[in-house]
Amino acid sequence: MPRSRRRRPEPRDHDESFDRLLAGWKRTETRRGQEWTVQPVSAVQAVKAYVCPGCGRTIEPGTAHLVAWRADGVLGEAADLAARRHWHSACWRIA
Repeated sequence: MPRSRRRRPEPRDHDESFDRLLAGWKRTETRRGQEWTVQPVSAVQAVKAYVCPGCGRTIEPGTAHLVAWRADGVLGEAADLAARRHWHSACWRIA
């Protein structure tokens, strides 16, 4: 049987393509005069439990939710990322 001469695609770095996918979902919102970066987390991606700052209840693993952090913080981007919080989607909408 002859060999295929088709070129096989080069393997991609899975983490890199995943990060690019996530970056596409980020958005900036203004709440009470402050800018926030908001990134959705799908149910498949949600593998840990978090406490929602809006209602104080636990966001169980497997529950779709949002991660939000200040986009205009004065202490810099690293401090803003360290202060990010996981919110129930409904709690973020009414916050």
